Amino acid sequence: MASSDLGPSRKGSPCIPKIEAGETVTLGEIQGEGIIQHIWITVTDRTSERNRYVLRDLVLRMYWDDEEDPSVECPLGDFFCCGFGVSYQVNSVPIAVNPTRGFNSYFPMPFRKNARITIENQCDEPIPAFFYQIDYCLTTVPEDAAYFHAQWRRQRITEKAKDYVVLDNIKGKGQYVGTYLALTSLERYWYGEGEMKFYIDGDKDYPTICGTGTEDYFGGSWSFAKQVDGKTVEQNYNTPYLGYPYYSAHDELIHNFYHNDDCPPMRGFYRWHIQDPICFDEDLRVTIQQIGVGYRGLFERQDDVASVAYWYQTHPHAPVSYTHLT
Repeated sequence: MASSDLGPSRKGSPCIPKIEAGETVTLGEIQGEGIIQHIWITVTDRTSERNRYVLRDLVLRMYWDDEEDPSVECPLGDFFCCGFGVSYQVNSVPIAVNPTRGFNSYFPMPFRKNARITIENQCDEPIPAFFYQIDYCLTTVPEDAAYFHAQWRRQRITEKAKDYVVLDNIKGKGQYVGTYLALTSLERYWYGEGEMKFYIDGDKDYPTICGTGTEDYFGGSWSFAKQVDGKTVEQNYNTPYLGYPYYSAHDELIHNFYHNDDCPPMRGFYRWHIQDPICFDEDLRVTIQQIGVGYRGLFERQDDVASVAYWYQTHPHAPVSYTHLT
């Protein structure tokens, strides 16, 4: 890039000026042994009135030690706990999203030979002014250090009485460190009775860890509800290790787009297993039920569910294709 009007060594254009439609850009390529300690990114959330969901159109991938299949493959917004193509504040230990769309990750990401991070534009329009910074240290990585992974999934309509799969086909040794859940409610009544289940090291019919409900897993209780002027409303929250930072009823962008209040309710949750890691020696599978409750009691329901699973494991890992996810 040429120097700015201020002259050499002064501030010019500190970003990728444009990512063309369908283009994949390498953000970082690091040779040697070390650990990525912090990533910061910011970008627009729309390219035009018809393309308002850039944060889902940009796909983030990370590769460790010459691997062909990425260890991280996720829409940019969802990786930073901002699903639905919208952004909002997230205030937690490993992920922080600050005004306006200041995306930060503090997950340590070790590598022994090299690291490569790319971003793909799956939008049909160019995306301008992509800003980012990758902070890393070239250092000796402990022999028992596992590799960081993150995987996005979506099921537009879940199947009744069949648990939504957050993560499966994980072989090796490691630990599960976090879940982001982007839930679009397609049915009425309370949605959050589904149990989170962790099938560890050969579990088949029954999991080693089984929760008591969705709102319980994300650290809330009693429907996150409080009474305001005689009405029951949900409360959002951010804490270091778990949170409910987003509820679509508070988002004018979505409501203006639909021109009314009839869009399905959308909710975003995160839970970090940092103080309480879920360790596995051989394999891991993670699911969550889609169960609600109404005036007639518990019932099986169908919703639009997307998720990001975050974990560390030894290599090699099973290949995951982003384009084949539903």
